[in-house]
Amino acid sequence: MITRDIHGVSIPALGFGTFQLDPKAAETMVAKAAEIGYRHFDTAQMYHNEDGVGRGLKASGLARDDYFLTTKVWPDQFQSGDLQTSVVESLRKLDLNHVDLLLLHWPNDDIPLEETIAALNEARNLGMSKHIGISNFPTALIEKAVSYSNLPLLCNQVEYHPYLSQKAVMDCLKKHDMLLTAYCPLARAEVLKDDTLIAIGKEHGKSATQVTLRWLMQQDGVMAIPKSGSPKNAKANFDIFDFELSEAQMAQISSRARPDGRMINPDFAPKWDAA
Repeated sequence: MITRDIHGVSIPALGFGTFQLDPKAAETMVAKAAEIGYRHFDTAQMYHNEDGVGRGLKASGLARDDYFLTTKVWPDQFQSGDLQTSVVESLRKLDLNHVDLLLLHWPNDDIPLEETIAALNEARNLGMSKHIGISNFPTALIEKAVSYSNLPLLCNQVEYHPYLSQKAVMDCLKKHDMLLTAYCPLARAEVLKDDTLIAIGKEHGKSATQVTLRWLMQQDGVMAIPKSGSPKNAKANFDIFDFELSEAQMAQISSRARPDGRMINPDFAPKWDAA
């Protein structure tokens, strides 16, 4: 297992994502993922499966200190008071007294960021979460969030895969001692049909998916949270710690990035950094 050690915590770099898993599937897959060896799990208010994730963690038999759990606050709860209340509800659904990481899911221009960051700080000070951070923030908003926060921000969770360079964001995060958590790390399964990734995989006896996840694991300050509704695929995603990509292979994969590589771009998205 590869870990990221930051702000006094050691976090497994490979986590298990639960986006688009309904509560029952989340319950089943989180328990199965724990059996496979995952110790980092990710959910969100918007996924509507926090209750299932909580049941899956209980079913796993893992002690509370043996796993790292993230949830995210949806932007319609960003006003002070609303945010804290929404986290109380998330904890009720998860059946926990705290999460390890609480993130702002997307920026919200309708509510002052300074107010939201202050509310996020208060949630941590009240013991609702051990750490706080952001998600889908470009560099300009990372800088603002850091400047408004009295507490350290642990990470920015963003789309990141071989077809989307996040160099500007990564450089900004490193400057502020923050991690990057990659969601959509397999580019909506596009990596499975990539001839370059397939060829590299054959050299190691691995799949294109495993090569992609290994590429992420070998980048300093990067974590990844692939989602799977299949125990077989979840196990394959975890089977990436017995090989290493060369510097040339790492560069070859990074060169796959393209200007139109972004796949998650809703109409409420912020202005992204240039690719």
